[in-house]
Amino acid sequence: MAESLADGNTAIALLGNTIPTGAILVVLITALGPVSGAHFNPAVTAAFLIRREITFSIAIWYLAFQIGGAVFGTWLAHAMFEETVIQYSLKIRTGPSQWLAEVVATFGLVATIFAALRWKAESVAWMVGLYITAAYWFTASTSFANPAVTIARSLTDTFSGIRPIDAPGFIIAQMVGALIATYTMVWLLKLSNPNHDVSAVQGTNE
Repeated sequence: MAESLADGNTAIALLGNTIPTGAILVVLITALGPVSGAHFNPAVTAAFLIRREITFSIAIWYLAFQIGGAVFGTWLAHAMFEETVIQYSLKIRTGPSQWLAEVVATFGLVATIFAALRWKAESVAWMVGLYITAAYWFTASTSFANPAVTIARSLTDTFSGIRPIDAPGFIIAQMVGALIATYTMVWLLKLSNPNHDVSAVQGTNE
């Protein structure tokens, strides 16, 4: 939709991707946080696994559904907008600056989640939605910040795509960013294993 309406204007196309992404994250985290802790992102799931706030078996189940859901969502979007359902991106996104941008984007996302959980858990949905909306614009990579989304974007030859050959570099950078953020926030927030924080995001209706 964004690409169609932008008529070649890249800034408008980016804005058209930014607003719905940030908005739907607020909706999804609010609606599904009490169900799964809003685990939509393998990098975030890995961060919680490192902190031993979820088990390895649960993390594997999350990963399967995160990737499966992202791929199915891409195909569904193609079907809705009369695109070829099965396709691959030709958009080049690679190089040190792009990888660094993904480290920064994912670091910021994980840091935002842990800080919000520590200080104001009920604000997590808004904090994440606003962060991603901003990060689209302040990172060179337009802030994928999610390995499952990266895989999904490799399967669409539209404005948001990334060549399949470029996806592994992004995924590695995302996991590095998540790892750095996890240990940085443990130190910064003086937390070791704050199980109460997880329950806060999983049970915002309590």
